[in-house]
Amino acid sequence: MTIGADWRIVRLMQPAIRVMMMPRDTNAHGTIFGGHILSLLDQAGAVAAHAIGARKVVTVAVREVVFKEPVHVGDIVSLYAEVTNVGSTSLTIRVRVEAHEPIGGRSVEVTTAELVYVQVDDRGRPVPIQRTLPPRDAEC
Repeated sequence: MTIGADWRIVRLMQPAIRVMMMPRDTNAHGTIFGGHILSLLDQAGAVAAHAIGARKVVTVAVREVVFKEPVHVGDIVSLYAEVTNVGSTSLTIRVRVEAHEPIGGRSVEVTTAELVYVQVDDRGRPVPIQRTLPPRDAEC
């Protein structure tokens, strides 16, 4: 179902990615490398973009990423995403990252970031986004 230009964004964080952190993901201090979390943020945003009908998207901006808590090997990292704005060729997506300790059950918010994507054609030029509604039971 195609949505008209007056479509309002439903702001609801949806699960986008969930992954267990492994030793290969660590930095020199033994915690998870921030660059790995940034990569997951970008992937989660792209998943949310595709969920509303965007096709080939590229990242053009990542706004203020502040790491509030360290992530450790064995933690389950969950990324939740919501589309907050859809323009003619770009969209803005907020992504929240949480870390869960499987033993002990403690959960912490690691970071939240806002990412901007642009839909492009095969030559890398911006093209209009044809917004569609995902099925009711669809997740990012």
